[in-house]
Amino acid sequence: MNILIVEDETSLAESIYQYLQEDGFICEIVSSYGAANQQIHIYSYDCILVDIMLPDGSGLELINELKKDHSEAGIIIISAKDSLDDRIEGLNLGSDDYLTKPFHLSELNARIRALMRRKYFKWDRKVEIGEFTILPMQKKVFANGIELNLTAREYNILNYFITNANRVLSKEAIVEHIWSDHYDIVDSFDFIYVHINSLRKKIQKTGADDPIKTVYGVGYKFSA
Repeated sequence: MNILIVEDETSLAESIYQYLQEDGFICEIVSSYGAANQQIHIYSYDCILVDIMLPDGSGLELINELKKDHSEAGIIIISAKDSLDDRIEGLNLGSDDYLTKPFHLSELNARIRALMRRKYFKWDRKVEIGEFTILPMQKKVFANGIELNLTAREYNILNYFITNANRVLSKEAIVEHIWSDHYDIVDSFDFIYVHINSLRKKIQKTGADDPIKTVYGVGYKFSA
């Protein structure tokens, strides 16, 4: 599941990122309204964590932008402002939850999972697309009824493809989304080919059709 963390407090953002990544989520961090606004118009997210007070704008305005674009992302406000007016305004704009700083990361995690159960995959149930069945809670994927033995990175890539099914994804977008904090130091995309080729071979061994199509000169498209 893909999560965008919109938080300008660096230490808190990195703590949230590390905690959620270790629990199997795919996370990105942005620290300003401008950067967040750009990301939400390029990528699709399952959940967005939004701080209200950003250096160049308001998190509430970002929520308004999401709703204008009919985004289906779950939205949790994380803010130091424990104001009833802010809570009401955030919920009226369309946020799903409001968490006041400071908070325990385990509580944030629980709220994210509760939100996802209500809104999307219903984490205790299976998701089916084409010949694929995903059990998000167990982090298991089946192709043609056969379980795929995936590495953590292969699972994250496949999950990203499935989340963006039928959309062309550039190699840059895949690298930035899966390896977000290390994107700037990547000098070659050869490792992307290695992971995707391995993923394809594992899928084909089950007898399922290869859903990962190469769009030459651009990237890849998952069609199931």
